[in-house]
Amino acid sequence: MKLRVALVLMTTSLAGQEVFDVLLKNGRVVDPKNQRDGRMDIGISKGRIRKIATSIPSVQARKVIELGDYIVAPGLIDLNANFGPNGVDPDHNELRACTTTAVDAGSADPSSFASFKARVIDRSKTRVLVFLSLGASADAAATVARANPQTVAGFRARSGAPLPAALSEWIAFGDGPGLRPGDIQTRFYREGGTPEAARGVIHDLGHGSDGFWFRVAAPAIKQGRLPDTISTGLDARSVMLPRVSMTNVMTKMMALGVPLAGVIERATSAPARALRRSDLGSLEEGGGADIAVLETRAGNFGLLDAGREKHIADREVRCVMTLRNGAVVWDAEGLGVTHWRDAGPYSNFK
Repeated sequence: MKLRVALVLMTTSLAGQEVFDVLLKNGRVVDPKNQRDGRMDIGISKGRIRKIATSIPSVQARKVIELGDYIVAPGLIDLNANFGPNGVDPDHNELRACTTTAVDAGSADPSSFASFKARVIDRSKTRVLVFLSLGASADAAATVARANPQTVAGFRARSGAPLPAALSEWIAFGDGPGLRPGDIQTRFYREGGTPEAARGVIHDLGHGSDGFWFRVAAPAIKQGRLPDTISTGLDARSVMLPRVSMTNVMTKMMALGVPLAGVIERATSAPARALRRSDLGSLEEGGGADIAVLETRAGNFGLLDAGREKHIADREVRCVMTLRNGAVVWDAEGLGVTHWRDAGPYSNFK
């Protein structure tokens, strides 16, 4: 009788209220685009964020994930990665660093785009966009871009050469001169380079194997010369040494004096603006549930740069959980699963 009363009361209390698939509870939500920084709950259903509020009752969710010790941010965006023949697998290397969107910087050209799409883009849980290499024909490149507007973000510019006129409506991405306002210049702290801001050009960190040196970055940051966006320049070499990932590069920026909120902004809303993608880089009711759950932990952490030089950080940014379209795709602490003692028969595993 008591159980029946409890069920009736619960049913009455939920009448007319949405029941969420997942409820992220009590996390510190840091969402720079919407100027959020505080304890909030996030209700997710069918891959989308349905509600963001200071308190959502746990009974409104099929699964509740308690995040009281962690930071909840939009899924990170990596503007510069390599998923081509000399690159890495996006899911294995981006999702575990809380990166839900990554842009391949020039592995495909108009003639190879279809095979790259079939081999990488269509098979990845990570949202993979591309900066297309130009190939032999600007007209062919424009045709591919127009046919794939949700995938082709722009074009990889040849060093020192502006985009052909036929491609002027798209973003150019490169590491040399000749870029226009709105284009993206990467490898901001490269050896021998000077991080001087060019008017209107978006400056991207672009770590990689040769794009980030402490001896360049430390004095530049001290003088207030910061990149607009943070990216990995990830490839088969840099993923091993200097162990590049989005959280690794975020840790380096914090270690050199950039506040956490500024680091998160440069990894979420700022690259979304650079890509001209208003659907990315923020936590919006009705928007896709691409979410990063992060923590900063104290300790002594040795960080390597492109020259294999070391800096010791006293705090590290770590990816705890990644949600892509509302599904947990990385869970370092098992926060989203049941303890084995309470799980029941293993035949129930799906």
